[in-house]
Amino acid sequence: MRPPEGTPQGERSVASMGRRAGQGLNPFAPLPDGASGGRGVPPEWAAPAAEYGELQRLVDAVFEDAPGGMVSRMDLVLRAQLVDLPDDLAEVVELMPSGSYTRPRLCDQMNSIITAHGWGSVYGTVQ
Repeated sequence: MRPPEGTPQGERSVASMGRRAGQGLNPFAPLPDGASGGRGVPPEWAAPAAEYGELQRLVDAVFEDAPGGMVSRMDLVLRAQLVDLPDDLAEVVELMPSGSYTRPRLCDQMNSIITAHGWGSVYGTVQ
């Protein structure tokens, strides 16, 4: 696609960004200022939930008593049931594969699940 007349080479207008022949705007392109509440303002569904950070507290608690720095999926599931996590967060725990985890490995796996659901900004990620 060519830039509009008078546009220096290599620059394009916001309206032309993300367009391809026969297609509309790219849904993943950044919104211009003032659109949908303004740049940097997350939509209502992406605002932090009241349960933000609950998974981090769960990870901290399960590794407090971990012998040798390893926990099993079962340890995680039981601890999650004890603290009565909300359904979405319980789903993250239930989706963890079987096995034993070091803290970095457990966090990587859990963050992958959180990210795949698009819940990072809603419930937070773990470290």
